[in-house]
Amino acid sequence: MVRDTHTEALETALLALLSERGPGKTIGPSDVAQAVGGNQPEGWGPLMQPVRRIAVRLMKEGRVVILRKGRPVDPDDFRGTYRLALPTASDEE
Repeated sequence: MVRDTHTEALETALLALLSERGPGKTIGPSDVAQAVGGNQPEGWGPLMQPVRRIAVRLMKEGRVVILRKGRPVDPDDFRGTYRLALPTASDEE
């Protein structure tokens, strides 16, 4: 699979932000998009869907957890606002 530089930058930013926050803390997808695209909406806005795709892939790999209303979601079927977190022992059950 060929990955573009945006994909790699977004994945790196996502994992770095989660590592900085630490276990039990969350980040929003816009945090990741802004880390790569800057603070202006025209820079980070187009990155929101790629962030979602990366988050879904990383959740399927067991590297992150996608949360909605504080609970893990089905990565193939979720809508609306979500947060991202590092997996915990309870997420791996």
